[in-house]
Amino acid sequence: MTIMPKDVRPEAPASPLVEFWNDILAPKFIRYRHVLVGGLSRHSKAVFPRLEIGKGQRILDVGCGFGDTAIQLARATGPEGEVLGVDCCQAFLDHAWHAAEQSWTPNVRFACRDVERGIDEPAFDMVFARFGTMFFMNPVAGLRAMRRCLKPGGRLAHIVWRDRADNPWVFEARDIVRRFLPAPGEDALTCGPGPFSMADEAVTRAKMEAAGYTDIRFERIDVKVEVGHDIADAIGFQLAIGPAGETFREAGAIAEKRRAEIEATLATMFEGVIEREGGLWMDSSSWLITARNPA
Repeated sequence: MTIMPKDVRPEAPASPLVEFWNDILAPKFIRYRHVLVGGLSRHSKAVFPRLEIGKGQRILDVGCGFGDTAIQLARATGPEGEVLGVDCCQAFLDHAWHAAEQSWTPNVRFACRDVERGIDEPAFDMVFARFGTMFFMNPVAGLRAMRRCLKPGGRLAHIVWRDRADNPWVFEARDIVRRFLPAPGEDALTCGPGPFSMADEAVTRAKMEAAGYTDIRFERIDVKVEVGHDIADAIGFQLAIGPAGETFREAGAIAEKRRAEIEATLATMFEGVIEREGGLWMDSSSWLITARNPA
């Protein structure tokens, strides 16, 4: 039994959003992979027992990143099943292929795809996404594209961030940075609508209904996430990724001039964070949203 061959696709013009992810964000995400996978995996770990994955199912993992969830899904569906992980960042997928090979997971493969533009694949029993759907430029169109990947009666499960107030690991740092720097302007380079674009249950439910889903359910998931191995690591992560990182990046030379003040204030904040399991951990909250493609 061998690992599935890597997908090769013809070159196609990328959207500005995809170019931004590849050129600007991917190197930062790779640098802080230990925080992103080590911390955010707590949310997928919490929901996997609820997914009721059947043996032999064909599953699509959208925005699979470094491949950890795709590998978990492949193990759950068993050798008779198949998982395809897709992401718009080839650099992430290089890590994903390596992880699959190292863990000997032969029933998973990865492909560089922009799901919002559609995927030319046979229908799936289930589509999964962890913290990816919030970045769709057109959420209804993106969700509809995911539904079209499903068989009639197939299931969608995606994890998105909940309210800002319940995610201090993101917004306490952002608020500190904005004491020193202006908020990004309307023309700022951005990752898309943002990580909290699906936090409102009523608004997101309406988007999913517009995309054609039925049996839509929301379940709150509260877990602690790692924000860094230590204070210096946590500060570096915040100034690279997320709302604080976006503010710092867009401020350019002004940010660098005030870096020492910003880092000192962030250090004071992180001194009050509980240290355990070899890292700093803070509260976070997400939605597990499940739905079906009408039969």
